[in-house]
Amino acid sequence: MSMIELQGLKDLIESISRERNLPRSAVQAAIREALLKGYERYRRAQNLERKQFDEDYFDNFDVQLDIEEQGFRVVATKTIVEEVVNSDHEISLEQVKNMGGEGAELGQEVVLDVTPDKKEEFGRMAAMQTKQVLAQKLRDQQRQMVQEEFQDLESSVISARVLRFERQSVIMAVSSGFGQPEVEAELPKREQLPNDNYRANATFKVYLKKVSQGQQRGPQLLVSRADAGLVVYLFANEVPEIEDEVVRIVAVAREANPPSRYVGPRTKIAVDTLDRDVDPVGACIGARGSRIQVVVNELRGEKIDVIRWSPDPATYIANALSPARVDEVRLMDPETRQTHVLVAEDQLSLAIGKEGQNVRLAARLTGWKIDIKDKAKYDREGEDIKFAAARAKAAEEAARLEAEQEELEYDEENDYEELEDLEEDLEEDLEEDLEDEAFETQHRE
Repeated sequence: MSMIELQGLKDLIESISRERNLPRSAVQAAIREALLKGYERYRRAQNLERKQFDEDYFDNFDVQLDIEEQGFRVVATKTIVEEVVNSDHEISLEQVKNMGGEGAELGQEVVLDVTPDKKEEFGRMAAMQTKQVLAQKLRDQQRQMVQEEFQDLESSVISARVLRFERQSVIMAVSSGFGQPEVEAELPKREQLPNDNYRANATFKVYLKKVSQGQQRGPQLLVSRADAGLVVYLFANEVPEIEDEVVRIVAVAREANPPSRYVGPRTKIAVDTLDRDVDPVGACIGARGSRIQVVVNELRGEKIDVIRWSPDPATYIANALSPARVDEVRLMDPETRQTHVLVAEDQLSLAIGKEGQNVRLAARLTGWKIDIKDKAKYDREGEDIKFAAARAKAAEEAARLEAEQEELEYDEENDYEELEDLEEDLEEDLEEDLEDEAFETQHRE
């Protein structure tokens, strides 16, 4: 097989791989693609017969690199046919047999060396095209690998540095391990913390929410400081029991950007353990609050309530309303998950929280609709009657809808049966008409 020399090919691959921090296979792929573009350009320039080269005309061509011999050759995959119409894509069975392919059959594919005979001219043109294309292909390879790197990091926490501000978004720099020292990430206004000071070059831990493919500048990263995943990461990083899976985080409810500026950010986190000798809440708080204080400092003073999860909804709801003291939890309607929580008068404002934040987070954490009631003024019998009436009405409505659905299905079934009867009648009428017509024809004859 013929080959075109490329002096210094091995050293070129090594140097590019080292400088751009790309694997050799990626560099070789970029060089092969660039050389193939050079071959395509050469063929178009040598097109004396004025063949029509479509966009995908050269898809069956490839370039093989010989690293040890420091050269390359062009090969083409051709289909064996009886009569050749396009010599770039097809080869005759007779020709294959003449080349030693005795067992070849029609329809099979063969790979043939099609390196141009005019090696000097082609080599010079291919080298020129390679220089133009290789840089772009290497950038594309690098972007692809960076894209895959950050897709693997999606839904995890990374460090980012503030670069600049665009409108209300903060543009941050994230380090990449593939030669590109920094990749830009966007921190939108809704994902920022109100107590953060986003000054230039300040570093923050951010949650990587989404990685999308950029058109020009590589991957587009969307990061967050307000996502609950950041709180989970910080606790897992700070509490060894969570890392060792002795303590597990069951649920997190976070309000990093409250609807009112008079209410600060707050998070409720529910934890549990199967080890009777471990206090999951105490493990997360740490001695004298040392562990939770690290998390609070990273979140710039955000209030964090660590509560014990319970399989009993009433206990879980009571714990979720911490720091308020709950006297009783009444599960009024388990189907619609509605509950009344009874507290003393002096605990009302604490249970509800400033502008309803405490009860709102407790409801998100537990998945129950929580209604805080003053125990002294609570009408137990009246509320029971009200909910009983509501359940009866809901059951009646459900029965009505079910009956309507059954009636609709019955009507559809009847309509279908009527349609079948009508089709049968039409067929019978048609057969009778055909018989009458045949009889009349026979009678006339």
